[in-house]
Amino acid sequence: MAPTPRRPVRVLVIDDSALVRKLMAELLSADPRIEVVGTAADPFIAREKIKQLAPDVLTLDVEMPRMDGLTFLRNLMRLRPMPVVMVSSLTERGAQVTLDALALGAVDFVAKPRIDVARGLAGHARLLCEKVRQAAGARVCRLQPEGIAAPVAGPIGYRTTDRLLAIGASTGGTEAIRSVLASMPADAPATVIAQHIPAPFSGPFAQRLDRHSRLTVVEARDGEQLLAGHAYVAPGGRHLRVRRGGARWYCELADDEPVRGHRPSVDVLFESIARHAGGNAAAALLTGMGDDGARGLLALRNAGAATFAQDQASSVIWGMPGAAVALGAAQRMVPLDEVATALLTPPPREATANR
Repeated sequence: MAPTPRRPVRVLVIDDSALVRKLMAELLSADPRIEVVGTAADPFIAREKIKQLAPDVLTLDVEMPRMDGLTFLRNLMRLRPMPVVMVSSLTERGAQVTLDALALGAVDFVAKPRIDVARGLAGHARLLCEKVRQAAGARVCRLQPEGIAAPVAGPIGYRTTDRLLAIGASTGGTEAIRSVLASMPADAPATVIAQHIPAPFSGPFAQRLDRHSRLTVVEARDGEQLLAGHAYVAPGGRHLRVRRGGARWYCELADDEPVRGHRPSVDVLFESIARHAGGNAAAALLTGMGDDGARGLLALRNAGAATFAQDQASSVIWGMPGAAVALGAAQRMVPLDEVATALLTPPPREATANR
């Protein structure tokens, strides 16, 4: 008996611009796996169309008349949680609002330029469709309070006093990383982070993490020394590597080609740590679309580092951590609320010979 074909993902497009609604509907409808069931010019119209059309995914503009996107999203996630992909401007204001939306439960976002929006969205049509399809299967979280959790207690099981932690993530990662850092003590080892994010968004993202962590969180600068009690976020659009200089580690930023479509790439960061830190490192690959970071996590495990993947039940999208598990790159799968403990208290090292 032939398998029943999966029905297309049903999408409702919400945007106050008639041009953007038309363009988004055309771009999404070009994918046979997506069906645009309707459009709405504001949240009040959207609310009625959600009841009538029962879409699987919403695309939601941040700035709209009568009710802004954040207020609508907050109400939606409280009353009827469902996958939402935000459409945001590539501005500092757009970055702040988008990060707020992700904190409220939005699955992902698509950034549109301020000038020539039509060409900008059309240039990212494939990514837009991919994000909408992935959102349909995402784990949608109800609104969670932000804050700083109680710090992780216990020993830090490293061979030497040299310590380095690394985190990689993509879809769902902004809030997952915030949750992990919020559980870190103020004297945690230096932590480096690669999150797939546009250039205008990484600075505000680092600032947001800093507000919700005991660590000092900054956007990484080229040549900056890595210090305990600090976390360093890869700038959007640039690769972050770690290099050794004597007894110290330093940030190294580069503009070389994207790796598997990403810059910053988690693989690039993890592979540099495998070369320079080896068994003195611990790394976690968190929620995200695709497989970036899986090979790098395997390189870290083979170099003697402690390696972890977020488990499927707590991941918004189990693409990246799932790929790492399939490769045998993770020593353990852990739920999100145990990632900080895992990084700070890694299990005994395993032999790397014959791996």
